[in-house]
Amino acid sequence: SVKLRRNYYHKTCPNVENIVRAAVTKKFQQTFVTAPATIRLFFHDCFVQGCDASIMIASSDGSKAEKDHPDNLSLAGDGFDTVIKAKEAVDAVPSCRNKVSCADILAMATRDVIALAGGPSYEVELGRLDGLSSTAGSVDGKLPQPFFNLNQLNSLFAANGLIQKNMIALSAAHTVGFSHCSKFANRIHNFSRETAVDPALNQGYAAQLRGMCPKNVDTRIAIDMDPKTPRKFDNVYFQNLKKGKGLFSSDQVLFHDPRSKPTVNNWANDSHAFKRAFIAAITKLGRVGVKTGKNGNIRRNCAAFN
Repeated sequence: SVKLRRNYYHKTCPNVENIVRAAVTKKFQQTFVTAPATIRLFFHDCFVQGCDASIMIASSDGSKAEKDHPDNLSLAGDGFDTVIKAKEAVDAVPSCRNKVSCADILAMATRDVIALAGGPSYEVELGRLDGLSSTAGSVDGKLPQPFFNLNQLNSLFAANGLIQKNMIALSAAHTVGFSHCSKFANRIHNFSRETAVDPALNQGYAAQLRGMCPKNVDTRIAIDMDPKTPRKFDNVYFQNLKKGKGLFSSDQVLFHDPRSKPTVNNWANDSHAFKRAFIAAITKLGRVGVKTGKNGNIRRNCAAFN
């Protein structure tokens, strides 16, 4: 496996982490969406061909890129913008210009927004190169869906070298950010022939969601993933699951399934244990499919191949 390291840029661009953090902080202060958008961008990047910024590439006439696959159309523009702004800040320093990969900038920005939203701080490993291909077709079946059960979640994460514990920790990124009515409409309107509302949903929460997401609502209406502390990166996500307030089936199943339930209970009660597990999981995520040598390069423009 590729050896990433913490001080990868100490000779080429020694101040890179401060430069990126300053740019990300400025963007975060403009809009909170920066945090969930950047975290989600990192995850969607790493699970398709590895953490190589292939998600950033714009489609060209001849080929449709990853970002235009249906599973990626809901990625908020603020995540892309965060990386672009941080890259501009890095390249504004003459000695750093074209020395730092977009993939590493995305990894650093993700670390920074998590801390800015009140989550754990951690040292980020660096040394990823930017990937040389990005196709919409490569996204098929690679990303978790909101209706997934525990087996489906576990096997998708296992395909990326992540175990169940890592998956549950990374799911807690749903402690910030929002989703759209269409992604969970089935749980509140037409769950099954017997019942309109998913019985796993807290009844009061279901009624609230039905109010915000009536049947023919504009699908772009945004709903907070964590109804209690939507702007704080915390373990309240797990406390919500215990109350039947997981927005997606793929969230609620973590408490519903006896194999994952003990972990949810543990982290709902122990935020330090959760933070440790989250740092371990996101560090492992950042190692997925990393490109080095001739398999990658450093893009001058994150949205286009050199």
